[in-house]
Amino acid sequence: METREEALEYGLSFPNTYKDTPFHDQNWQLIRVKGNKKAFLWTYELNGFVNLNVKVHPDNAYFWRQMYKSVIPGYHQNKEHWNTIILDGSIPDEDIKRMIGESYDLVTDSPTKRIYEAVKKIPKGCVATYGQIAELAGDKKMARAVGNALHKNPDHDSIPCHRVVNSQGQLAEAFVFGGVNHQAKYLEEEGVEVVDNRVDLKKYRWKY
Repeated sequence: METREEALEYGLSFPNTYKDTPFHDQNWQLIRVKGNKKAFLWTYELNGFVNLNVKVHPDNAYFWRQMYKSVIPGYHQNKEHWNTIILDGSIPDEDIKRMIGESYDLVTDSPTKRIYEAVKKIPKGCVATYGQIAELAGDKKMARAVGNALHKNPDHDSIPCHRVVNSQGQLAEAFVFGGVNHQAKYLEEEGVEVVDNRVDLKKYRWKY
């Protein structure tokens, strides 16, 4: 990957993205995420090369800089959270794409997204508590946020929110799952026994 066009095309391959030229200067072309409008890929020419600025976790920033001489602290951006990739042909495409992908993941991260990803991991035949999901999503204190996120679950087929119960093993209010006894029905179909609207956590709690 040595051209701006290649970099922009790859950036636009990620979901819900668009190109922007915020400075009314064609030398600065960005790829942003729809919704939060955060940029995860900056492209510009400098000293005869196309450069890319990508967001990076501080723990990885120095790893990439040590790996490649053409990865340097972010030009005109926070040096701890951004790297600049100089497209001089010295970095394999797969690693450039990996750095762009990591940048996209960082700017699209949100508590709700992390909650949904945690819920997806609960295996069939098991349940997890709101507290467990909050911990897996990175913050033990946001159990209430877990409930709010699951109430707005956009895709029950891939986000099995019926496998989440409270700290006593009790099922959620029926309306959350679209009708009376729906959560119990889903759980029982997966082999989880429900008695008096409650699951035995000693038997069915997910041990991750």
